[in-house]
Amino acid sequence: MAVDPAAPILTPIDGGALARPRRARIYAGVILIFGGIALFQGISAWKASHAFLINTSPSLPNWAFVLETKAPPTRGALIFFRPPVSDVLTRNFGSKPQLFGKLVYGVGGDTVTRDGRTFFVNGHAVAIAKTHSRKGEPLALGPVGVIPHGCYFAGTPHKDGFDSRYALIGWICRDRIVGTGTPVL
Repeated sequence: MAVDPAAPILTPIDGGALARPRRARIYAGVILIFGGIALFQGISAWKASHAFLINTSPSLPNWAFVLETKAPPTRGALIFFRPPVSDVLTRNFGSKPQLFGKLVYGVGGDTVTRDGRTFFVNGHAVAIAKTHSRKGEPLALGPVGVIPHGCYFAGTPHKDGFDSRYALIGWICRDRIVGTGTPVL
């Protein structure tokens, strides 16, 4: 059979194999755009309730923490809170002290007692209070009794930790708590 040179050459109207890579690139682009939007929204949501903190105090063994603002404090948790304003704190930590980070030793309903300068939570020794600050200022002892609900007795094992064993810090209640922390470094 002879081929007529004047006959038109027919090609498939869907573009065949040549159209498939173009369509795949379009789909990949759409997926990347929507994936990027979802990732951005996820990071924004995480950022709204989290922060990264650097510890400049020797009272905690770690130097970096992730702070979660929505997790309720529990016994043994690490909390970060705004210290109260006082002349002693200003002299020791500056006019704009950073957040304090302490371990929760006692929660609302627990009983704090003291024998001399040793503090106990539910009968377990948790901290020993010093008589004076590093700068030589006398330190009044912190509260004892039943911890109010929504408040915490918090401290650190560090001998110079400034925490609930001292009246200037006292119970740490929810209105001062910024969040709970997780050590990362």
